[in-house]
Amino acid sequence: MTQFVTRPAPILVLDLDGTLADTARDLIATLNVLLLREGLPTVAPAAARSLVGAGARALVERGYALNGAPLAPERIEPLVQDFLAHYEAHIADESELFPGALAALDRFAGAGFKLAVCTNKPERMARLLLDKLGAADRFAAICGRGTFPMHKPDPRTFDLTVEAAGGDPRRALMVGDSKTDIDTAKAAGAPVVAVDFGYTEVHVSELGPDRVISHFDELWEAAEAILPASAFGRT
Repeated sequence: MTQFVTRPAPILVLDLDGTLADTARDLIATLNVLLLREGLPTVAPAAARSLVGAGARALVERGYALNGAPLAPERIEPLVQDFLAHYEAHIADESELFPGALAALDRFAGAGFKLAVCTNKPERMARLLLDKLGAADRFAAICGRGTFPMHKPDPRTFDLTVEAAGGDPRRALMVGDSKTDIDTAKAAGAPVVAVDFGYTEVHVSELGPDRVISHFDELWEAAEAILPASAFGRT
């Protein structure tokens, strides 16, 4: 009797903040709550590219430093906890998925791809945000800070996300907006597509991704160019 071995599905692994979702306004608004509390000037949303993208701790430290008020080490953790508490309560006041994101996800899912999120946002908050944005049920795995002992750019974070989603690591693609995402994918030996509408001061084309896109409508073509043909059902 012939036995057929089921092959794991190709997988699309996406970063969250600055890649799938435009979250800068809610993140900056939360930072401003802390700054106002101490009589410091608020930060304009336009500063998001230089502040957002490395997690809550870095955002708080950068925000205070930008105002000439660098934080003593003992003050950082309490402020981070205050930040997280307020942010969780306002996580989707103004945040929204980037244009074309849902349609792109549905196209890949329809072609047999697994979908996963790999973010440095705490897992609980990543799940909450995606649920409020109506996208959580599209993902086989939502992995964030706290899901694993390590976080991006450690390549094991990517590998374990692929495993958690039941995807094929030989047909896995990372999509992100930052050096962290690109470094993670490269260290894991995976191709990476960078979006140029996210949160990084340096244009992502300078960071060495395999492809750069400016809209989710371009993701399918970019993936076809760098993934094995078998990912799309072609031999």
